[in-house]
Amino acid sequence: MPSTKSSFIEKVLGRIDALNPENLQSFVERLVRDRSFLETLFDTIEDGVLVADPEGRVTYLNASAGRLTGFDEAEALDQPVERLLPELDWASLQAADDEGGQSVVRREFELEYPRKRFIRLYAAPIDGEAKGSTGMALILHDATEAREQTHEAIESERIQALTLLAASVAHELGNPLNALSIHLQLMEREIRKLGQPAASMDERLAKRDGDPGEVGDIAAKLEKYIGVAKGEVNRLDYIVTQFLQAIRPSRPKFKKSSLTDTIDETIELLRPEFDNRGQTIKLEFAKALPLALFDAAQIKQSLINLMKNSMHAMSTGGELTVRTGEAGAGVWVSLTDTGGGIPQEQIKRIFEPYYTTKEKGSGLGLMIVQRIVRDHDGRLELVSHGGKGTTFRIWLPIEERRQRLIETASNEA
Repeated sequence: MPSTKSSFIEKVLGRIDALNPENLQSFVERLVRDRSFLETLFDTIEDGVLVADPEGRVTYLNASAGRLTGFDEAEALDQPVERLLPELDWASLQAADDEGGQSVVRREFELEYPRKRFIRLYAAPIDGEAKGSTGMALILHDATEAREQTHEAIESERIQALTLLAASVAHELGNPLNALSIHLQLMEREIRKLGQPAASMDERLAKRDGDPGEVGDIAAKLEKYIGVAKGEVNRLDYIVTQFLQAIRPSRPKFKKSSLTDTIDETIELLRPEFDNRGQTIKLEFAKALPLALFDAAQIKQSLINLMKNSMHAMSTGGELTVRTGEAGAGVWVSLTDTGGGIPQEQIKRIFEPYYTTKEKGSGLGLMIVQRIVRDHDGRLELVSHGGKGTTFRIWLPIEERRQRLIETASNEA
């Protein structure tokens, strides 16, 4: 239902040619009052609000956005948005807007100027679901204090998290352990039959009209039982691995490595699973990607978790597109699936521990990915289009970040 103000404006515009000077002046005065009201309202909001046109130039920013970026309105207007937010990849935001449909963009990055802040960005097209672009509205939430409080509370929360994880793992281990126990008992029974004396076996075969297939049947049953047991063992191994990575995170062992090689190794590891599901993998790798500083084993684990998420989000015949590139003194890899996307109400909870939409998920995979990327001073970005799929993007710095020391003035004479 349209608002009263919107209806008023539409009515006036519909008969603007018939307005006399007095009525037109009254209309303009009302627009000025409405604009003043909205500007006052936006300037009282703690989060930064910034609007950019299709070319990426700033057309509006509220007082909070000015404080976060260090620019006042006069300096910022008509400037490229990337001048205010150097870590922002405007091209990818614009691409998401051009596609149309429901799009959700959530990103995290650090601002170095005017002082170091940790920013959580939410972006939305001004024209809603329409194709093309009329610009983007950017909401900048300063999460610096919350992040610091989180780091300070890690030690006290670890005991509670360990207790919850232990309860979760105990529950998850129960069913596979029961299945293992039952199938091992069945294997023991069949093995006892094979262990009988040869004469006794011959007599039994003779009584069954010389049926020589009994031993073959027993072997087939054993093969089936062993297959079930191995599958459950693999499931247990995955759960325990996720559990240990969540409660005992290890420091990254940084080394100049090829992101392309790490991606190739991960794909080869998971390709049989994709093939079994009838899903394809499309590669769009950048040429001559520079080496980056990262722990290959940890980044590989992150890619495994993200690829498995994409695998489970897609139906048979889905396609995962893996892209790489270089931007902002770093390299990046993105994974785009053709699944159903992530509903808006789940976006804010998607990285919470234990939160999962999968029937047998542990709810730890994305939390582990986020922690690994942060430990690398990288960025994890998420773009989801309703009904069109989801893109996860990992950005890693090429060089180690150096802390800048604050210079102090000398008091010496």
